[in-house]
Amino acid sequence: MYIAQQKQIIPMEITEDLLASKGKRFVNHLIDLVPQYAVIYGLSYGFYYLGEFTGNYALSDWFNGMSTVMDYVFTYLLLLIYYTLMEGYTERTLGKYVTRTKVIKIDAEPITLKDAFIRSLCRLIPFDMLSFLGTNGKGWHDSISKTYVVDIDKFESKKQTEINLEAIGNTLIE
Repeated sequence: MYIAQQKQIIPMEITEDLLASKGKRFVNHLIDLVPQYAVIYGLSYGFYYLGEFTGNYALSDWFNGMSTVMDYVFTYLLLLIYYTLMEGYTERTLGKYVTRTKVIKIDAEPITLKDAFIRSLCRLIPFDMLSFLGTNGKGWHDSISKTYVVDIDKFESKKQTEINLEAIGNTLIE
């Protein structure tokens, strides 16, 4: 990342100590399942009660009687929308808010909506969850999209240190 400080660019390297732990990543995943299931169950009950109100259960019957393939398509579409919008606009998901982590590009810049969409697409790769068994805890959706999930407190602390060091260097030069 290049931090703009008094019209100068400060390079920042993302080191292993800034990365979110495997434990935090796992907790993120578990927490992020909650809103996805909430939407699915909410739609199911919503369509049922809409049928009760209107006397027409066609939408409820269709939704609850989806084939396995349609169920997968719907679930993966929901996953794509959730992760793309949450990470694209806030750099975080609900799980990342709880664990105080966020997604950044490998150059430490904030991710874009496009980066979030690529991350989300990569989550659909079969066995992506198993890719976290490696030593550094980076999944395929991280490495393919060229992003990191970092601990916010450590990241912000290092960023502030870089800014302060650059300010000291500028003071000494002047």
